[in-house]
Amino acid sequence: MRSHGNGEWGPGHHGRGDSEGRRAAFGPFGPPFGGPWGGGGPGGRGGPGGRGGPRGRARRGDVRASILALLVDRPTHGYEMIQEIGERSGGAWRPSPGSVYPTLQLLEDEGLITSESEGGKKLFTLTDAGRTEAEAGPQAPWEEAGRGVDWETMNEIRQAGFGLMEAFSQVWKTGSADQRQKAVAVINESRKKLYLILADQD
Repeated sequence: MRSHGNGEWGPGHHGRGDSEGRRAAFGPFGPPFGGPWGGGGPGGRGGPGGRGGPRGRARRGDVRASILALLVDRPTHGYEMIQEIGERSGGAWRPSPGSVYPTLQLLEDEGLITSESEGGKKLFTLTDAGRTEAEAGPQAPWEEAGRGVDWETMNEIRQAGFGLMEAFSQVWKTGSADQRQKAVAVINESRKKLYLILADQD
């Protein structure tokens, strides 16, 4: 995870002791790369307006429908489709290459799209049959992934996560060994209190 504008948030890459300290702060699996932000942590991949929001799960078939809907506008590369769907869904859904590229191959096998090499990349275009199917299907299938998400609250959570990691990063990079251990204790205590919230305890 990276701090906001300060490079790597902790000096774990400098030695085993630093890495173990970070693990102590966040449990046996190190810092929270998942959590409410989906992949990448706060400010990482998959978020609203950027890569730090929640990653929505689209229903089966949405990848296919989304690809066809995007290609109605213009021929597009596979990677551009992934980015475009992420932007159009407000960051709620960013399909993986592992779901997009096999779907593109399937659509090509079905004669709904064609591809041509352009600068080492494949540019995909709808065939007449593909355009007919696309126009008969949903025009914005990616919108479903963003419904019901409270973006204002998620942004508050993201900013709170930023602030916590910034503070921890500063202590870790500039503090003494004693100060680092105190910072680890604060993180551990905060984590426990968050779980107690779920348990509805004081």
